[in-house]
Amino acid sequence: MQTTATDQIRAFVLEKFPQAKKKNLRDSDKLLESGIVDSLGILDLVAFLESDFQVHISDEELLPENFQTVEAIAQFVERKRNGAA
Repeated sequence: MQTTATDQIRAFVLEKFPQAKKKNLRDSDKLLESGIVDSLGILDLVAFLESDFQVHISDEELLPENFQTVEAIAQFVERKRNGAA
């Protein structure tokens, strides 16, 4: 079975951010608003995405809508991988 970007991102968030486990993270949960991920956590997330998915994320792309949920992050990564950001 192939692991999707969504699966990889969810696994990273669950492993790295204790609040995700406590809140029974769903792919549609708002990560920033719910306090699962804070501003420093976003930097960890960006480093993970750049290393695991071989994409470069510019400062201009650090928008809340790109990092709102696990689903949004996966869609953002797919757009980056397909050459459109």
